[in-house]
Amino acid sequence: MHDVSTVNVGILGCGNVGGGLIGLISEQHDVVLARTGADLRVARVAVRSISKSRDVDVDSNLLTVDAAAVVNDPGIDVVVETIGGIEPARELILAALAAGKPVVTANKELLANHGAELYAAAAAAGVDLLFEAAVAGAIPLMRPLRESLIGEPITRVMGIVNGTTNYILTQMTEAGASYHDALAEAQSLGYAERDPTADVEGFDAGAKAAIIASVAFGVSVVAGDVYHEGISAITEADIAFASRLGYAVKLLAIAELVDKTEVAVRVHPAMVPLTHPLASVRDSFNAVFVEGGAVGDLMFYGRGAGGRPSASAVFGDLIDAATNIQRGGASLGELPRASIRSIDDIESAFYLSLDVADQAGVLATVAAVFGAHGVSIRSMEQEGLGGDARLIFITHPAREANVQRTLADLAQLDVVARVGSTLRVIGE
Repeated sequence: MHDVSTVNVGILGCGNVGGGLIGLISEQHDVVLARTGADLRVARVAVRSISKSRDVDVDSNLLTVDAAAVVNDPGIDVVVETIGGIEPARELILAALAAGKPVVTANKELLANHGAELYAAAAAAGVDLLFEAAVAGAIPLMRPLRESLIGEPITRVMGIVNGTTNYILTQMTEAGASYHDALAEAQSLGYAERDPTADVEGFDAGAKAAIIASVAFGVSVVAGDVYHEGISAITEADIAFASRLGYAVKLLAIAELVDKTEVAVRVHPAMVPLTHPLASVRDSFNAVFVEGGAVGDLMFYGRGAGGRPSASAVFGDLIDAATNIQRGGASLGELPRASIRSIDDIESAFYLSLDVADQAGVLATVAAVFGAHGVSIRSMEQEGLGGDARLIFITHPAREANVQRTLADLAQLDVVARVGSTLRVIGE
């Protein structure tokens, strides 16, 4: 048995996530009450238009267009922010925290750019700032990193955190679709926005990577610290070569601790061995691989997007916040600024292709450029292209800057017609 405590919830926004949350609070009310003693009540909901029709059943008397009034209402115990963007979300969350109210948010853009400020404000107020849905939808990742693994010496967190790009790459791999055809299908199914730039160029995954790095390593990492490349240059030939060589192409977000002092955070497409668990993650699903010094390897897998899955993660945070009201918050606290390692100084293996003249001595000329920059070739394949040839290389681990210099010099060779795709090889 639990002591019953009424928790009045103020929700900012009633779109896919906010509306889904309202539905879950209603559906699961009795279960949550029985298990935790928290009597969750939707007390006020801030919306843009009161007259707009909605899929969720919500009492119109609870609706208001004044979001600040919801935050400042003394009867509200917990504030849930689902409106997105930087402002006014930032001001509203800071006001709620200053008033001693726990906050639950799904706002990855805000956390990736102003997370340190919000974490410090929550710590100063002694209340929760919870954001499970901001990174991987319904996948419970933030809470294990923040609580269960807080004493674990985590070395790397690597994963697929954008369902749109994973769906596109799956279609290119399994159906032989071109990038443009796969993108068009993703848009028709609602996985991709009309303007897909944030997803396909890695900005969305980069924001999530910044949040992951901050929580995993206890330092402040912002979106501007994250190196990112997208998938728009990936071709059917790249996918085919990767498959033939025993790899899958995935857009990865990677945050790792380097030499115990620096954090390297990046997003880019990579060739992942088919034997690695991330290689089998299909369609719009997400998966995050956590590598620790004591626990070994863990993988979190599930739906990474959608109103209902994201609302489920928000609901879990809301229950956490409601039960924590009696015992104090669990904020990250004020985080020191991270020392960021440049992408130029990160090492990985590489796949790269060259279209060259099919004549004697070409391979030796090309190999000499690799050697001049200290890039060791692990394997090479050649296929004919009429009067030319395509050379496919996989290197041993090499420093990024050295590989980029190699590519620049290769492009200047008379025997090289084109420097093709370059992909990092991760997970071996």
